[in-house]
Amino acid sequence: MAESFAFNIADKLLGKATSLLADQVSLASGVYADLEDLKDTLSAVKAVLLDAEEQQLNNHQLTDWLRKLKDCFYDAEDVLDEFAYDSLLREVVNEGGFRRKVRHFFSTSNPLAFRFKMGSKIKGIRERLDKIAADADKFNLKKIMGVPVPMIRPHREREKTYSFVRASDVIGRDGDKDKIIEFLMQSSDDDQENMLVLPLVGIGGLGKTTLAKFVYNDARVVKHFKKRMWVCVSDEFDVTRLIKEIITSATHNRCDDLPIDELQLCLRDELNDNKFLLVLDDVWSKNRDKWLELKALVDVGAKGSKIIVTTRDKLVANVMGTHPMYELKGLSDEECLSVFIKCAFKDGEDNWYPSLVRIGKDIVKKCQGLPLAVRTLGGLLYLKTNENDWVRVRDSECWQLEQKKDDILPALKLSYDDLSFDVKQCFALCSLFPKDFVFNNILLIHMWMGQGLIQPSEKKEEMEDIGNQYIDELLQISFFQDVEEQLECVGLIRNFKMHDLVHDLALLVARLDCSTLNFDCKNISTKVRHVSMPEVDWPKEEEEKVSRFLGKLNNNIRTISFPHIVNGPRSESFAGSCILRFKYIRVLDLQESSFEALPNSICNLKLLRYLNLRHNRHIKRLPNSICKLHHLQTLILEGCESLEELPRHIGTMMSLRLLIVETQQIALPPQALGKREVKVGRRCFNSLRFLALIDCDSLEYLVEGMGTFTTLRTLIIDDCPRLSFLPKHLPALETLVIMDCESLDLGVGNKNGEKDDDIRGFGSLRILILYELPKLEILPRWLIQGPTSNTLLGLFIESCDNFRALWEEEEESPSLGSSVFPEGIDHLIALRQLKIKYCPRLSALPKKMGNLSALTHLTIEGCPKLANRCKRGTGEYWNKIAHVPDLYISDYCDSDEESGPFLSKQLVERVKRWRNRAFSNSANRTV
Repeated sequence: MAESFAFNIADKLLGKATSLLADQVSLASGVYADLEDLKDTLSAVKAVLLDAEEQQLNNHQLTDWLRKLKDCFYDAEDVLDEFAYDSLLREVVNEGGFRRKVRHFFSTSNPLAFRFKMGSKIKGIRERLDKIAADADKFNLKKIMGVPVPMIRPHREREKTYSFVRASDVIGRDGDKDKIIEFLMQSSDDDQENMLVLPLVGIGGLGKTTLAKFVYNDARVVKHFKKRMWVCVSDEFDVTRLIKEIITSATHNRCDDLPIDELQLCLRDELNDNKFLLVLDDVWSKNRDKWLELKALVDVGAKGSKIIVTTRDKLVANVMGTHPMYELKGLSDEECLSVFIKCAFKDGEDNWYPSLVRIGKDIVKKCQGLPLAVRTLGGLLYLKTNENDWVRVRDSECWQLEQKKDDILPALKLSYDDLSFDVKQCFALCSLFPKDFVFNNILLIHMWMGQGLIQPSEKKEEMEDIGNQYIDELLQISFFQDVEEQLECVGLIRNFKMHDLVHDLALLVARLDCSTLNFDCKNISTKVRHVSMPEVDWPKEEEEKVSRFLGKLNNNIRTISFPHIVNGPRSESFAGSCILRFKYIRVLDLQESSFEALPNSICNLKLLRYLNLRHNRHIKRLPNSICKLHHLQTLILEGCESLEELPRHIGTMMSLRLLIVETQQIALPPQALGKREVKVGRRCFNSLRFLALIDCDSLEYLVEGMGTFTTLRTLIIDDCPRLSFLPKHLPALETLVIMDCESLDLGVGNKNGEKDDDIRGFGSLRILILYELPKLEILPRWLIQGPTSNTLLGLFIESCDNFRALWEEEEESPSLGSSVFPEGIDHLIALRQLKIKYCPRLSALPKKMGNLSALTHLTIEGCPKLANRCKRGTGEYWNKIAHVPDLYISDYCDSDEESGPFLSKQLVERVKRWRNRAFSNSANRTV
């Protein structure tokens, strides 16, 4: 069933209203009173929303009430965000001095006129909300107050599992069973722990419980363990209940009436010195204290006792496991077909209907290896021999088919229900993308941010970090999978996919708000707020057809996206129509478009937070009016190869956090315009967190000055052949990636060519990746001697043909004097990972290499001279690196005429793949 998300929206609205009330300067007295009343009504409604959302399944009137309420919430959020825009505008005006204040007063955005207009809107919203809220009384809803939003979880209802399974009913799991039994039979004589815990992990419907039963009842297991116990844990990890159920399973006698102390004595006496197997099925709790409490009570058995834990959540596995988790994989198509035939036909009847079996082969491919999905679809077709019924199932999405309580989507929804409210909304928004889509964490997070789904936390965490936590949460329950790390840097850029059936679940919960459309769609719900057109054929008669299509959409649309097309909007008219109609839009994705200019009226989209113009190869300039988008957080201009320059005031955009750009300028504004035109003020890119400069052929330097890039955390520079130096002051920078910059000297300087190798502004750098830098011969002094020496965790150097030394020892350069290099490589006290690849001139390691005590991973590959001196046990440098736990040394160096003497074809392809995919959401079908 579709989710309303009304509670979460109400919670966000309360936060915004509270913040606005604190900023009394922007409010007239009447507006302030109306806003206070609105906040009071929101608080009262919010208290009953949790109960309303649980009851709506069986009450259509309540569903309709929630829908009206949510529409009102959305409209209220639009008004409050307009007030927030006004606050940002006043901040810009105040920074501009007296002249700008006078101009602002006499402009169309006169503050007095604005407050009058917005006061009327607030009053209308308040009256509308009061009327809807008054209807709540007739539903007799319970009030739930005082519970923090992140702590709220719905109660899951799932039938208890038992240990019996017929071996003949289990298909495709013999290999998994044998591997787990091999672990169970292992002797624990040499293990420090008396009892080992094996987590069995996988997405819902994969067959974890069935496999655990299969193992539990195997004759080898029955013989090996003196006692076997099966307990279904499910939602609540209640230690007292679990003690009782373990005793009951071990003794076959109930012990409900015993006090807790006698229970624990009974449990320990039953298990004492017995080799036992305990299966804890369907564990959800991540509470480590409760687990340790139970573990201490059962850890009295003989050596070799084992516990199997089945769970959907990898975090649960990390909390409970003492052995690496066993991640269960899906069944093959052949195995799925065997399960399907068992469920869809009586024994042997499949031979009577070969045409149905052929259709069945297509149906099981939809299931992507999930046995429960196979059984769900097979059960729908049981005893049905009409081919039309089978074709309907084959051609329908799973979420459109009837589902019983224990079928696949209800099973997956149990995992969804366990998510926090914020993560639920973020997950639902993923329904806008097509199946088999390759997500990118950076762009997905910024799209979530664009919709206001990620808010700054009270802990002052960065929104991007919160977004990565949400992605981790979805990865832990396998809603996201097939993760591919980019640039060998953990967590920086990640690509991943969504299982098709998980995508069906996203469609199910988001279908009221999100819709994928094409230009020929006729019946479009007026409730839809987020529109995606993943595979559209752009009409030849563009203006007329597009205009008709846009006319069918709600004016309050918040997202328009083209996530998977080769040719996007061709004319400026589409962008102009969007600007004219959808003034509350937050996310506008116009990638692969081909218009030459963005309309000046773009500034009217006051609430726009995300603008993607990727791969528009015709656009030459952006209008200066774009700098009035004070809410804009994300601007993507990668692949805009004709872009001559950026707007002169782009550095003053107050909310801009991510900028990916290709430009022909020699520097980023304001320096590119000359001192006479723009004076660098207090604000210059000082909200930016992520900057990627890609294929900027003319770029020679970035913005200078102490007040620039003060919050920048990630800087990626790729293929900027004329860039000669880096900025001096990047105090918040954590990740620096530099690729294919032939003129770059890592000793920093300025635009006058003056060298300054004494940077003190890199005090937060954690990851440094250097690729194809021909001027790099030795690591820069600021890396070793500056504050970076205390923070750097990972250093990756690849394909730098002239790189000859990590550090110049005093003894090797006596002519320079001993005072020049007073410190050595050992000052990188935090360094954990060092990877050096395809640097043929590198032949030595520094003398103090052995002092890098934090180093846990070292890779030397394609450096034949150095690799020979680092051979395990015999190399002259072996003693310097023998302390590193994870070592990979190889002298392999693939000579190839096409790619150069030290750059392999595989490496070239990897870099090309990174450039094509790192900053673009894509699907496997993309060429």
